[in-house]
Amino acid sequence: MSTNISELKNVTGFVGACLVDSETGLMLESESSRVSFDLEAAAAANTEVVRSKNAAMKVLGLDHDHIEDILITLGTQLHLIRPLTDNPSVFLYLALDRQNANLGMARLSLRKVEGTLKI
Repeated sequence: MSTNISELKNVTGFVGACLVDSETGLMLESESSRVSFDLEAAAAANTEVVRSKNAAMKVLGLDHDHIEDILITLGTQLHLIRPLTDNPSVFLYLALDRQNANLGMARLSLRKVEGTLKI
């Protein structure tokens, strides 16, 4: 098993990141640049986001589709949620400072890190 997400610290605007089991809401791995950023709370709360989106897709008849990523734009931050292709019950969460972040590069970095994970 390989859960190293430390490469995400190199993403411009990095605030924090974690690897989350969406069945339990528990973090499997985390990285943060701010002590005040509560990644435990973010993992649990974003588990609900993923569950809600999956439920919405089911209601819409999109049962055979999948979430590639979810983007949440806030006034000062961008939050990206990316379920793993090989294990959609686990997702990567990445929080970025909106003023410094490059969304395209952040998405590429998430995909790259996803490719290194073995769950």
